[in-house]
Amino acid sequence: MVLDANHGLFLYKDSPFSGTAISYSENGLESELANFSKGKRDGLLTKYFPDGSKSFEANYTDGLLEGKSYSWWSNGNLRSESTYLNGVLHGVQKKWYQSSVLFKETNLENGKEVGIQRAWRENGKIYVNYEAKNGRIFGLQRANLCYQLNDETLTYED
Repeated sequence: MVLDANHGLFLYKDSPFSGTAISYSENGLESELANFSKGKRDGLLTKYFPDGSKSFEANYTDGLLEGKSYSWWSNGNLRSESTYLNGVLHGVQKKWYQSSVLFKETNLENGKEVGIQRAWRENGKIYVNYEAKNGRIFGLQRANLCYQLNDETLTYED
């Protein structure tokens, strides 16, 4: 099976492919399982790590990502959860550290940030907390203190 990049179709023997395509890794285990209809991804796409555990899962409709997609770390913990609408990120998107601690939560409408956007360090401390509204950002982005407090007082010397 080959991708006809000019037409955006997967072909098998010069015809748009319909059915399930399975790819195998060198160790003989499945590395990818993808469904197609008339040359376009349609249905479930699943990818696997070399050990056979799941690394990615998404649904396609007529060649476009649709609904929930998930990715996993090689240790089996969830890495990301995204939602697509007509091939565009839409809704709440979440990402986790390999330790399963929540890393990032973004809110999107038609691929654009809207509302509260947050990210945390692995120790649980928030370091991004802003609101996206009308294409503008209000709040804290990747904040690090550029000064240090002694006994929680700030002094200025001239």
